[in-house]
Order: sequence, then structure tokens, then C-alpha cells
Amino acid sequence: MSAVREQLPEGRYGRSADARADRKLKIVGSVLGVLLLAVVGWIGYDYISGKSAFSGEMIKFKVTSAEAVDVHMEIRKDAEATGVCTLRALAESGAEVGRKDFTFDQHEKLVNEVVTIRTTQRATAVESVSCEAR
Repeated sequence: MSAVREQLPEGRYGRSADARADRKLKIVGSVLGVLLLAVVGWIGYDYISGKSAFSGEMIKFKVTSAEAVDVHMEIRKDAEATGVCTLRALAESGAEVGRKDFTFDQHEKLVNEVVTIRTTQRATAVESVSCEAR
């Protein structure tokens, strides 16, 4: 004799364990999705909102003598912002032969300026170490 099991109508006696697990997964996935969206939005807002109110770029440099290098800097900033850029001159061996901080406090949004770094020996390269608002 084979026993015939009778199937109960689906959903008649409450949700199955699988349905409850699926619902929990959907809730957890939704919460994680909202958190990810919030983090991406916060990073984007922080990037766009003007955190970089001061940025400097070295356009070119020219070795004028064994004791000096002229550097053309282009600074983008808010008109009332003040910032400092640190530049260093390097010898052919890679050794640092000069370093100087330059303050840019002009009341303009775009500043093009040639600055001079004094060196202890002939420089072959110039490196922008940092440019930051003060």
C-alpha cells in the first residue's frame, strides 16, 4: 500500500519559510542599496562642493643658472582664497637641491606667476610637492 500525501493549498496556512527568507533578503538588499547610494552621493557632493578651492599646476620650468630655476605656476582658486604651493628642485642624481614654499594670496580666480627656486647646485627637474588652501 502506498501512502498518498495530500498537498495543502499554498498560502492557506501562512507563508512558507522560503517566502519569509526571501522577504528578509529583499529588505537587507534594499537597505544596503540605499546605504551605497548615500555613500556615493556624499562622495560626489564632497568632490563637487568646492573642497578643492585651491589648486596649483606647474606649467613649465627653466634652469636659469647653476643656482636658480624659474617655474611657471598656474593657480586656480576662489578670489578670496589664499594657498601655499611647495616646490622642490632635483639634481640629475635625484637629490633635492632646492625647496621653497610660495604663497598665493592675489584676489583673482586664475593666477599665472613665475617663481624662482634657489638651488645649491644645477637642477635638472622641478617637482610640485603640494598645493593647498590656507
